[in-house]
Amino acid sequence: MSEFLNRRKLITGGLASVAGIAGLAAAERIADRYGLIPPDSGGVWGVGETLTYAAQRVLMSHHSMAREFSRSEVSKGIPVSGLPPKTDPYQRLLANNFKDWRLTVDGLVARPATFSLDQIKRMPTSTQITHQACEEGWSFIAEWHGVALSYVLNFVGVSERAKYVVFAPYDGMWDSLDLLDAYHPQTLLAYNLNGKGLSADHGAPLRARVARQLGYKSVKFLSRVTLVDSLKNIGTGRGSINPDLGYSWYAGI
Repeated sequence: MSEFLNRRKLITGGLASVAGIAGLAAAERIADRYGLIPPDSGGVWGVGETLTYAAQRVLMSHHSMAREFSRSEVSKGIPVSGLPPKTDPYQRLLANNFKDWRLTVDGLVARPATFSLDQIKRMPTSTQITHQACEEGWSFIAEWHGVALSYVLNFVGVSERAKYVVFAPYDGMWDSLDLLDAYHPQTLLAYNLNGKGLSADHGAPLRARVARQLGYKSVKFLSRVTLVDSLKNIGTGRGSINPDLGYSWYAGI
């Protein structure tokens, strides 16, 4: 991971001049050189997104933590964003209370593995009470239980070639994280919300919980986690389905 981003080179490489002088083309070159996601939209917005991502990595690469709250601050209501998949595979799993559900972890790993929900629940538990914000304006505070994604990644043995973790869900809303956020101690594979197993509306049986990014990065209805060295050949090559819907790949807060 230390080679993933050379922070000093980013600073001395002239990132501050990109927007005003060379624009999108320069942002694309810098993104490619330092392993960043390229601009996911045209014009100044795309340049700004690359600069925001780079600045976050310069300033927050040492596992800065999202604020955590007390149980008394947990929100009374939690909005639902995105209905459960209507597809046959997910509906069959839901009808069977996810007894046949499995999470596959593969790609650039030494020991590809498949886990049942019970196996995941037997892993060391991580708990957090954090704020989740939506780009559409609503937010809530909730308590999450799950296993740290870093624990699962260490279990399967991530290759030195890997740079990104790709989340494949049953609803097609795929997304990805770089390894800095994937290994962050507050990034979970969550199975409980406020002391209860996830409902279908909230992503059952397992979802990502990414405390340092906006809510759409906390992918629901997980089926697979894949380690890759590039995102160029996945979907439209912009790291997520979300840029196709008008959102940024990087959603740091």
